[in-house]
Amino acid sequence: MLSKFPKEIQDFANIFLQMQIKRHDADYNPDGTVFKSAVLTDIAIVEAAIEGFNKAPLKDRRAFAAFVMLKQRN
Repeated sequence: MLSKFPKEIQDFANIFLQMQIKRHDADYNPDGTVFKSAVLTDIAIVEAAIEGFNKAPLKDRRAFAAFVMLKQRN
């Protein structure tokens, strides 16, 4: 279903998932190591994803918000 959204929104969703995985690892992996350079790179990636998301048409951003808020039924 995500493939029906513009590329900017797809990119945002994919980056969000990647960052969520990194966040969980940072929170729950006591042996994990995080380097400042990697964090700075991630920040730049996230900022670009947010900027792209904000450039997507408003109707698509609203539809995406509804998509992630509503439970998918199969």
